[in-house]
Amino acid sequence: MGEQIEFDTEGTVTSAKGYLAGGTFAGLKTPGEGVLDLGILVSESPASVAGTYSTNKILSPSVTVTKEKAAGATARGVVANSGCANCAVGPQGFSDAKDLSTLAAGHAEVDEDSMLVSSTGMIGVELPMALIRKAIPNVELTSEGGEAFARSIMTTDSRAKHASVSFEVDAVTYTIGGAAKGVGMIHPNMATMLCFLTTDADVEAGFLQNALSAAVDLSFNMIDVDGDQSTNDTVLLFSNGAAGGAQITADSESAGGFQEALNQIAIHHAKELVRDGEGAERIFAVTVERAASSADARAGAREIASSNLVKAMVHGKDPNWGRLMMALGKSGIELNEPNIDIFVNDIHIVHEGIAIPYYADAVIAGMNVAEVQFRIALNIGTGVATAWGCDLTEDYVTFNSAYST
Repeated sequence: MGEQIEFDTEGTVTSAKGYLAGGTFAGLKTPGEGVLDLGILVSESPASVAGTYSTNKILSPSVTVTKEKAAGATARGVVANSGCANCAVGPQGFSDAKDLSTLAAGHAEVDEDSMLVSSTGMIGVELPMALIRKAIPNVELTSEGGEAFARSIMTTDSRAKHASVSFEVDAVTYTIGGAAKGVGMIHPNMATMLCFLTTDADVEAGFLQNALSAAVDLSFNMIDVDGDQSTNDTVLLFSNGAAGGAQITADSESAGGFQEALNQIAIHHAKELVRDGEGAERIFAVTVERAASSADARAGAREIASSNLVKAMVHGKDPNWGRLMMALGKSGIELNEPNIDIFVNDIHIVHEGIAIPYYADAVIAGMNVAEVQFRIALNIGTGVATAWGCDLTEDYVTFNSAYST
């Protein structure tokens, strides 16, 4: 197709045509300047929806209710709260999730079955429904409300995370907008994270789900902050066709362009979650290449990105490549030690499984950057994958030692 994808780091969920959003402060979080904790996103017209969710066996009722409502692959919007996970609270959690959805649907003037729900925050605390009922009417839904919506889903995030991408097909410009949150309890197979994506392309429901699942596998399933996996993870993608143009199906010439644009915005948001990881000072990318299979490459990269010893090594700017070998070796993938080459920021430091002479000060200086690059070539096949992690700092330990006090 050859279409050019344009990235806008200031874009939001309302950058795509036909979406309204907004946020307000309901009192679920500690008050502060600019603090919001309740948001609504809605399509002005019926939309297809796709979703991926936490695989944790302890699930928030908000996730369960949304999965049930989204099973028909259509929805009009989502209401999201921060400050309270609505998890491990018994049957009340289901009642509150449904009530929250109903309240938001009434405010947005859409059918209650079409309003999905997401929650994030402290586990074991019930939603303060009295505060929410009072606050819902204060959510101003506008085409400029995407930034407020992004702020409303923040928990320990230091900044709102939002962006959009656009591409053109047959003189029609399509946009995918997004908002995400999450900086702790981040581990592959999604993380303590929410991500909401919108597109004004008309995407066939089956392809929409397959495209989202593929994008999540390349992005949110390839990040790690602390090895813990949340009870509330949700990624939703809405498609309302407001831009016009032909429907995009798996067989369309435009399918590849849509998938690439979706991959780009998903990877961007995933890296932003890691970059803002609790206490993080720098992130690192791990690319495992020439593995026996793509699955092996993914497993190896994820194992390294999840290693606390590797995270500590990155924090200390210590080129202790043995930790990369250790994590790779325990990943269970097929490998042959004498075949392995390791590069740190493209400096070749291990060849055929053995250290080779390199200027240590150059490697250390090269690790004093915002994003460190590790590349491990197994040299036994064609599989390749990249995972991302962040360093492990004293600030992370300090923050999480008193999270609820």
